[in-house]
Amino acid sequence: MGACMALCSIASCASCLCGSAPCLLSGCCPSTYNSTVSRLAFSFLLLLGSLVSVIMILPGMETQLKKIPGFCVGGTSITIPGIENKMNCDVIVGYKSVYRMCFAMACFFFLFSIIMIRVRSSKDPRASLQNGFWFFKFLILVGITVGAFFIPDGTFNTVWFYFGVVGSFIFIIIQLILLVDFSHTWNQSWLENAEEGNSKCWFAALLSFTALHYALAFSAVVLFYVYYTTGDDCTEHKVFISLNLIFCIIISIVAILPKVQEAQPSSGLLQASLISLYTMYVTWSAMTNNPNRKCNPSLLSLVNNTPSPTPAPGQEVQWWDAQGIIGLVIFFFCTLYASIRSSNNTQVNRLMQTEDLQGLAADDHEAATGEDGVRRAVDNEEDAVTYSYSFFHFSLCLASLYIMMTLTNWYQPDADYQAMQSSMPAVWVKISSSWIGLALYLWTLVAPLILSNRDFN
Repeated sequence: MGACMALCSIASCASCLCGSAPCLLSGCCPSTYNSTVSRLAFSFLLLLGSLVSVIMILPGMETQLKKIPGFCVGGTSITIPGIENKMNCDVIVGYKSVYRMCFAMACFFFLFSIIMIRVRSSKDPRASLQNGFWFFKFLILVGITVGAFFIPDGTFNTVWFYFGVVGSFIFIIIQLILLVDFSHTWNQSWLENAEEGNSKCWFAALLSFTALHYALAFSAVVLFYVYYTTGDDCTEHKVFISLNLIFCIIISIVAILPKVQEAQPSSGLLQASLISLYTMYVTWSAMTNNPNRKCNPSLLSLVNNTPSPTPAPGQEVQWWDAQGIIGLVIFFFCTLYASIRSSNNTQVNRLMQTEDLQGLAADDHEAATGEDGVRRAVDNEEDAVTYSYSFFHFSLCLASLYIMMTLTNWYQPDADYQAMQSSMPAVWVKISSSWIGLALYLWTLVAPLILSNRDFN
């Protein structure tokens, strides 16, 4: 997609920014629907804001941010009436910048979520706002971002932290739903390929990936017991690891029960193994937020076989680490998948407020190419939208909060707003979200058996 956009002429891009989604394709791009192009464009805005947040939290950026008038102590000597900033930017400007950038993105997507409530088809006037006017939407996002950087400090940091905790909790569940959907699609696709072609190779590939996922998950459990349960006060970690291990075994058994297989032939261990691996990641991510250093050794200390250093008071600032990087990778994958997904899983579609999607028909391919030879996206929502505009933007709003918490390591501002510190609420939020996610996956397996009078095909 990026290569296609790069090949567009400057004039074409300038006109498209003020136009609609269908003109965002060039002749080299494959034909697609405007619903997909619009979701990709909004996701690009989210990823662009996330990239800015990553840059802002990098060490050394506080020196550059001091040059912003009135932004922090020690910056340019231009004062703004009514705003007094008593922060030490050398310590906290990194996370403060992320808070404000993600606040702007969350407000932007929440605004569109409200505006797009109950849009039923592309004939609704609000649909043109969803699928067009990209230049003006970009300007709105920039305007909100600039305003966010002049929000006075104080209670904002603490209040927005709790907004981030709640929003991230919900988004982790959404991520797991998307992973469930991806695993179902992956398994079904490879089973179909096995039926049509070399069945031994495809079944061997399925078995290999399933075994790899379980091997990684089991290895993670062993490492967790070795390194995260050594202290006397690490009882919570032992409970978390044991419970999630038991839950993963349960969903793996349920996934291959004869009755479940009969109701859902595409269900299998591939999905259960991927969900188990993701559950272990969430478990690890939760334990890394434990403020007890004996139960939470840093990855660097494990590699060097040295004890974790205890930061001095007022210097509890740590940049995002290994678990944060993995979280960003999973976030990027889920955001991209949510933009282009085409699912036949009815239960997941109901949870994600989407409909079953298929590839472009032959007539759509012809309509996608205009008389000038330029490919344009096809309007496939004249009768009904293929996804809930409002829910999609709400998901991106939650994704903005998840990015904020990931980049700041889920650390909480201290009482003086001078530093960031680990907190047990973040631990419980992540663990409870993993339990709810496992329950949702279990529901996708047993729902056809419990609700036998409903059609889940």
